[in-house]
Amino acid sequence: MNDEIMKKAEKTTDDLRLEYDFSKMKGGVRGKYLQRYRAGTNIVKLEPDVAEVFTDDASINEALRSLIELAKNQVKLAH
Repeated sequence: MNDEIMKKAEKTTDDLRLEYDFSKMKGGVRGKYLQRYRAGTNIVKLEPDVAEVFTDDASINEALRSLIELAKNQVKLAH
């Protein structure tokens, strides 16, 4: 290691590697994805047998919407 890097190593108290020089990074925006993060996600893990039939989010959404409609109709018939 050269002297400059050694001096940086002595001054730093964090666990970042010495080769990470964030002062040279341009255009970073603090909190860029914060709103998306706060909105959350609805990730669902499918069992393998279900994933074989429903291969993408569109097919899953279509099936669930059909199920919702069917359930609504069943409730209407019951009343």
